Amino acid sequence: MPEASPVNRLARETSPYLRQHAHNPVDWRPWGPEALEAARREDKPIFLSVGYSTCHWCHVMAHECFENPQIAALMNQHFVNIKVDREERPDLDETYMTAVQLLTGRGGWPMSVFLTPDLKPFYAGTYFPPEDRGGLPGFPRLLAALAQAYRQNREPLLGLTRQVEERLIALATITPSEADPDQTAVTQAAARLQEDFDQVNGGFGGAPKFPRGLELGFLLLHHHAQGDPRALEMVRFSLERMARGGIYDQAGGGFHRYTVDAQWIVPHFEKMLYDNALLVPLYLALYQMEGLDWSRTVAVETLDFVLRELTAPEGGFYAAWDADSEGEEGKFYLWTLREFTEVVGPQDAALAAAALGVSQQGNFEGKNILTRPGSLEELAGRLNLAPEEASRRLAEARARLFQARARRVPPHRDEKIITSWNGLMISALALGAQALGEARYAEAAARAARFLLGELHRDGRLHRIHSQGQVSVPGFLDDYAFLANACLDLFETDFEPAWLAAARRLAEAMEDLFLDPDDGAYFYVARDQEAVLVRRKNLTDGAIPSGNSMAARTLLRLHRFTEKGRFGERAQAILRRLVPPAQSQPWGFGHYWSAAVLSLTPPVDLTLVGPAAHPALVEMVRAAHRAYLPERRLVRKDPADCARLEELCPPARHYSLLDEKPAAYLCHSFTCRPPINDPEELARQLAELQRGR
Repeated sequence: MPEASPVNRLARETSPYLRQHAHNPVDWRPWGPEALEAARREDKPIFLSVGYSTCHWCHVMAHECFENPQIAALMNQHFVNIKVDREERPDLDETYMTAVQLLTGRGGWPMSVFLTPDLKPFYAGTYFPPEDRGGLPGFPRLLAALAQAYRQNREPLLGLTRQVEERLIALATITPSEADPDQTAVTQAAARLQEDFDQVNGGFGGAPKFPRGLELGFLLLHHHAQGDPRALEMVRFSLERMARGGIYDQAGGGFHRYTVDAQWIVPHFEKMLYDNALLVPLYLALYQMEGLDWSRTVAVETLDFVLRELTAPEGGFYAAWDADSEGEEGKFYLWTLREFTEVVGPQDAALAAAALGVSQQGNFEGKNILTRPGSLEELAGRLNLAPEEASRRLAEARARLFQARARRVPPHRDEKIITSWNGLMISALALGAQALGEARYAEAAARAARFLLGELHRDGRLHRIHSQGQVSVPGFLDDYAFLANACLDLFETDFEPAWLAAARRLAEAMEDLFLDPDDGAYFYVARDQEAVLVRRKNLTDGAIPSGNSMAARTLLRLHRFTEKGRFGERAQAILRRLVPPAQSQPWGFGHYWSAAVLSLTPPVDLTLVGPAAHPALVEMVRAAHRAYLPERRLVRKDPADCARLEELCPPARHYSLLDEKPAAYLCHSFTCRPPINDPEELARQLAELQRGR
């Protein structure tokens, strides 16, 4: 867009999404007292438009409607127009998305909601075209009709708002269970998920196809805890099919948000930080459990994509890459056969085209999305190549494709740093450092955590957003819970007591700001923050864990480290509170069931004692990190410098060197084994525990 003088108030905002609309002829206002007071003072309905900067259909509606001067004039005449970035204000997004679903039966973005001046919705939808099209009313006709109804026939609208508000309140109220989740409930939940498994393509359901990383994570934990081979097969098959598909960026690493088909081929091309953060631990776990090289490769390439493309100079991680570049969806990622051949070179073109699914006709509007349709070993055999030679040549071809693509106009990057999403990525990097022995991942994770705990913790409060050098929006429940969990992952990576102290501070602040003492669950919005229509609790898991399910998981872990009974009680209260809805609909509770599995799994407590640099202790740490033991509590104690550790983690007080040598103390299922001096023996015992012996 050419440079121009700002024409509306959004030019002063830090949100990339809001700034995208700063030059619209619409008199947009950000959500806040000024906009809400204007609606009340002028007695005008509010048009609330919610989206995010990498949303393709948000761009379409903006171009067709919000950039149109005639449509903008209608909006300005009859409505107070408010823009909200859903990633900055998930509280508003969740409340009004629920209202959209109640009014229309479906939801999505862009979200378009019409409100009374007291913020109650009376009409809603998602995308609206500039004229009647595809069964949707044209936006100008809709604006005129709603404005007239508000002026001349308001009572029916107000009756509808009352019904919606009553339903919102009812949905926010769930009768708690009197019993904790048990193994029978967990097994039943896993069985329900398995019923919807796609046995041909992996994953769940049909098109559009989302990764469903939280459900896959639950099934992986269920297999680990109960030895369910079917659960492991489903996870392995799904992860492999995704890694072979177009949902995975075969040239640059990282996952797109979803595919429009059931075969994982044609993605919606945006890349979200949270999807990649949640999928990496699954590939790492599969590598730890089965030693699969392809699983390791996907984890490495995805983490490297994040470090290369989504890392801010300050140390945090940006939110997303757009689906569009140069005004076209997916243009950055697509190849004609001619382009592909010119880049790869004639010598490797046949091998690379067959390996990456490239053809003259293409698989997307005459062009090619790179995929991995078959095994490289089979292809090497057909071409009379040694597998090692085929692998080398394909790697070189992919590198040339990546270098050529880097010269294209890249998609827009949303450079907001979101605390909760960063917490997920810090955890992924910490787990990558552990499983892969890569110090650079640990360094990146620690740097991001220090940035969040420093720059985004202002005046005693954690904040949600860092953008253009400014901090904004007080943190919500998930910001506190995700970052606290990430600090625990960092503690088990480099064993710095400061991480454990930070996790505890965040958990205590979470209790002070969000806890509902009447039922033990946590509100999403802090007690001193604005809550529109109803103060909700964010109970269900969606694309990311709910604040409550992550709080439960984090508090369970903190209880193990600190032996503070309050943390364990808080965790069990959340799990107990959510038993009824989680049993009736496991699809909305994938991460909840993961927390439930961990609460039921006999603990593994491993304390390593000795100087940090001692070779034997270094090998013991490596052995501990290589094993997939998600129920593990891992502590490293240096007897020469342990006062702070013992203060934060009282169990560490009981362990010391063995015959002046480094030692490992391993306890499982509340029974302790003899101390171990030999790193190889420790690795053997941990491998047995991983296999369930």
